[in-house]
Amino acid sequence: MKKTTHTRLSYHVLILLITLFSPCVSAATGELNLTRSGIGFIALCIFILAYALVMSEEKLQMRKSKPVLVAAGIIWALIGWVYVDAGMPNAAEHAFRETLLEFTELMLFLLVAMTYINALEERRVFDALRGWLLERGFSYRSLFWITGSLAFIISPIADNLTTALLMCAVVTKVAEGDHRFINLSCVNIVVAANAGGAFSPFGDITTLMVWQAGMLNFHEFLELLAPALVNYLVPAIAMSFFVKAHRPHAGQEHISMKRGARRIILLFLLTVATAVACHTLLHLPPVLGMMTGLGYLQFFGYYLRRSLDHRRNVAMRRGDRQALERLGSVVPFDIFNRIARAEWDTLLFFYGVVMCVGGLGFMGYLATLSEVLYSQWDATWANVALGIISAVIDNIPVMFAVLTMEPDMSHGHWLLITLTAGVGGSLLSIGSAAGVALMGQARGSYTFMGHLKWSPIILLGYIASIAVHLWLNAESFTQFS
Repeated sequence: MKKTTHTRLSYHVLILLITLFSPCVSAATGELNLTRSGIGFIALCIFILAYALVMSEEKLQMRKSKPVLVAAGIIWALIGWVYVDAGMPNAAEHAFRETLLEFTELMLFLLVAMTYINALEERRVFDALRGWLLERGFSYRSLFWITGSLAFIISPIADNLTTALLMCAVVTKVAEGDHRFINLSCVNIVVAANAGGAFSPFGDITTLMVWQAGMLNFHEFLELLAPALVNYLVPAIAMSFFVKAHRPHAGQEHISMKRGARRIILLFLLTVATAVACHTLLHLPPVLGMMTGLGYLQFFGYYLRRSLDHRRNVAMRRGDRQALERLGSVVPFDIFNRIARAEWDTLLFFYGVVMCVGGLGFMGYLATLSEVLYSQWDATWANVALGIISAVIDNIPVMFAVLTMEPDMSHGHWLLITLTAGVGGSLLSIGSAAGVALMGQARGSYTFMGHLKWSPIILLGYIASIAVHLWLNAESFTQFS
C-alpha cells in the first residue's frame, strides 16, 4: 500500500513537471508559446534577477553588463533546448540571428558615435569649452542656466551621457565644496540632457532605436522639440529660485584645442548627414552612413599622423609653443585608440538587454504584455506609464520591448513613447545613464535623495511636456504609418 502511494505520488510529480516544462503550441503562428511553462517562468525569473543586480550596480560595484550577458546566454540556451526537443531547431536559430542583427546595427552605429566623441575629447574640444566657461567668472545663477541650456543644446548631437558629464565637470570645478549648488545644478543638467536627447536620433539610445526601426523619420523628431523644451524649463525655472546669489572667482584655465579639432567636428557633422542620407534617400540602414563616416575619420587620422613630424619641426624652428601644444602629445592621433576607449560596458549591457528581451519576446511574453497595455489600456496612458516605469527600469529594455511588440499605434503615439521613454528617466537619479554617471562624478554632492527632493517638480515638467505634445501634435494622433 505504501509502495502504491509512493508510485502514485511519483506519477503526479512527473505529470506536474511535464505540464510545467512542456510548451503549448500557438495556433495563430505555429510557434511555441512558453509563457505558461516552467521554462518560461525560469527565464523570466533569471531576467528579473539579472536586472536587480544591474540596479544595484552602484552598491555592488559590479559592472552592469555582467549579469545581463549571463542572463541572455541562459535564456537563449533554454529556448534552444525546448525547440531542439520539439524538433524545431531552425526556428530558434532564426529568431536569435534576427535579434542579433538588430543589436549589431545599433551597436556599430553607437560605436562610431562614441569614437567621434572620444576623438573630440582627445583633441580637447570639451576641455576648451570648460576652460572658456571657467574664465568668464559667471555667477551661480548664470552658471545654472548656462550649463542647463548647453546640456539641452549639445545632447542632441553628442548624446545625453557625454553632455551631462561635461557640464558636471564645469559645475564641480567652479563650485567646489558647495554641495547644495552642485546637487541642484546636477539635477538641472540631468533633466536638460535627457530632454535634449529626446528630440534627436543621436541624443539617446532609445531615440536611435526608434529611428533605425523606421517608426519615425529623422525630421519628425523635431516635432518633440517644444515638448522637450517644456520638460526642461518647467523644473529649471522652479529650481532657479533656490540658487543663491553668489559669484565665484574666475578660474585661470585657458585650454587650446589640439590640431584638427575643428575639422573632426565638421567630419562628425558630415557623418551624421551621410547617415541621414542613406536612410532617407537610399532607404538603407543608417549604420551604413555611420561606418562610412568612420572611414572619414580614419583617413583624417592618417593625414594627422603623416603630417605631424613636419608640422612639429616647423613649430620648433619658430619657437611657437602654442602651435606645439595644438599639435598634440608625443603619441600621434590613432583612430583605434579612440575606438578602444568607447563605452564597452554600455555596449555589452545593450547586447545583454536586447538579447534578453528578444528571448522573452520569442517566448511570448511581449505579446501578452502588448495585449494588456495596448488593447486593454488606451495607448496614451500606456505610453505615459511606460515613461514613468523607465525611471526605475532602464529605458533601453522598455523601448526595445515596445519596438518588439510593435503595437498598432498612430504617429502621435510613437512620438509620445519616444518622448516619455527619453525624459521619464529624469524622475529619479537612477532612471538614466546621465543620472547614474553624475552620481559617480559628483559623489557626495549629487545623491539619490538629493535628486528625489526635486522629483515632484520634475514630474510636473513631465506632465506639462506630455500636455504640450498632445496639444501641438494633435493631428498626428490620427495618422497611422
